[in-house]
Amino acid sequence: MTNAIIERLKPKEKDLGEMTVKRALPMITRRSLGPWVFFDHFGPAEFGPGQGMNVRPHPHIGLATVTYLFEGSIWHRDSLGSDLDINPGAINLMVAGEGIVHSERTRQAQLDGTYRMHGLQLWHALPAEHEDREPSFHHYPAESIPEVALDNGGAVRVMMGEAFGATSPVRTFAQTLYYEVTLPAGANVTLPDAPERGLYSVEGEGEIEGEPAGLFEMCVLSRGAKTVTAKVDCRFAVIGGEPLGERHIRWNFVHSDLDKIRAAADRWRAGNDPKVPGDEEDFIPLATNFRV
Repeated sequence: MTNAIIERLKPKEKDLGEMTVKRALPMITRRSLGPWVFFDHFGPAEFGPGQGMNVRPHPHIGLATVTYLFEGSIWHRDSLGSDLDINPGAINLMVAGEGIVHSERTRQAQLDGTYRMHGLQLWHALPAEHEDREPSFHHYPAESIPEVALDNGGAVRVMMGEAFGATSPVRTFAQTLYYEVTLPAGANVTLPDAPERGLYSVEGEGEIEGEPAGLFEMCVLSRGAKTVTAKVDCRFAVIGGEPLGERHIRWNFVHSDLDKIRAAADRWRAGNDPKVPGDEEDFIPLATNFRV
């Protein structure tokens, strides 16, 4: 254990068929960071003609998904009737609550050519009083996300919560922190405090209070960790906030009550969830060995 970095989480690579993702949360040693229970980094991936994202309709409960792209585009549709493209810099917040179904695909126009995909998908748990709320979908275009210029040539985009004197418009349900920092080589930045924080480098490497922070590594920070210095030009995400207590994660379901997860699994197995308009026929089946 070190003074600034109390844990280093090495992402596991998961093959999703269309691409390989780096999954930094959850881990056996750490199930959450603040309210965040899931952190996937996908890409940069190169797609040729006929290739693309093809995530069939699947359900969620008890969480909110946050999708953020550096490059590419994702066609989002859900059982509320939402139907739009997620483009770089925008934030998609899908609040599952008592239950929602969605699909994530590539539009035909992109399938006809070549393109790159690079981004993050995160899930945060909902506080107990919101776990079973009505589902909702919120889209925030790139220009609505506040960006703070740093004196050293770097910049901060505040995706969720408050940091660096800026407040994101993205809805939160508990103290939630998510921002992105870009720094030129040799520059540094002082991070605001939070009950729990993790730093993940998407591009380049840095140091946290002099301790190395490697590429594609989730560094869990101590309360005293403040200064991050870029070894080379770098981009990193910081997530954290208020821990919400134990949450059970089974497949795409997150909840504090295992009975709610059992009910959601039974509902999906029986085909009783709402359909995604325009994507009604396809779906990801519940694994035959699914257990709660």
